[in-house]
Amino acid sequence: MNYNLAGGVDVGSCTTKAVIIDRSGTILAEKVIYSATDFSAASRNVWADCLVHASLSEQDDIIIYSTGYGRNSVSFAHGSMTEIACHGRGCLHFFPGPITVVDIGGQDNKVIKLDSHGRRVSFKMNRKCAAGTGAFLEEMALRLRLPIEKLNSLAENADGEIALGSYCTVFSATEVLEKIKAGHQVDRIVRGLFHSVVKRILEMDTLTDRIVMTGGVIEHNPFLLTLLRSHTECPVVSPPHPQITGALGAALYALESGNNQQH
Repeated sequence: MNYNLAGGVDVGSCTTKAVIIDRSGTILAEKVIYSATDFSAASRNVWADCLVHASLSEQDDIIIYSTGYGRNSVSFAHGSMTEIACHGRGCLHFFPGPITVVDIGGQDNKVIKLDSHGRRVSFKMNRKCAAGTGAFLEEMALRLRLPIEKLNSLAENADGEIALGSYCTVFSATEVLEKIKAGHQVDRIVRGLFHSVVKRILEMDTLTDRIVMTGGVIEHNPFLLTLLRSHTECPVVSPPHPQITGALGAALYALESGNNQQH
């Protein structure tokens, strides 16, 4: 038999995402929750919410793949794929190759280059520290005593920028406090923080072709696309819902795998 429905569950260090698609790849439901400390529970909860949203149940015939940092915690998945593969596949669903995928996650950044056939050409990952990641922006929001959801509008509407010299989260926090004590405007400091995220991405690899930005940080801080455009002549775009790109990629792999199997 062929599957008419597929699901993807992306268990990240900060959030867990789920997507349900039909045979054409159309998204029927999506859900994002905090991962907390129990990845297994997070995956079950996000999947249950996604089923409700799609008016489906566990009895429906859905093939499911997992991905992300905690992909092995999804006990009900039929298979799994790496987050590198899934972010690439999710982006290709909207933008044909060649593309350069820039994924800004909670704890790491990835730069994935795909050729015109969708094959991975190169891959770079920022593993050593949280500089330029979601965790970096969360820490800076805490230092500035700001809700993290306000950072994007502050950066976007700032009439100037306070440049920050350090990419390190610890040193940047100290630098931010010094800028506040010196009387600099908070919105200009935030814009400087956003620019440091973009500069960190540019340090990782040479960006070529069409640049596709994904991840929860882009979902909630789309001004980062505008800033990156000022540093490159390449077109810079993002999928309709950047935070669920990995889960979508997992669902697409599940659909392809399920319909290639002999049942």
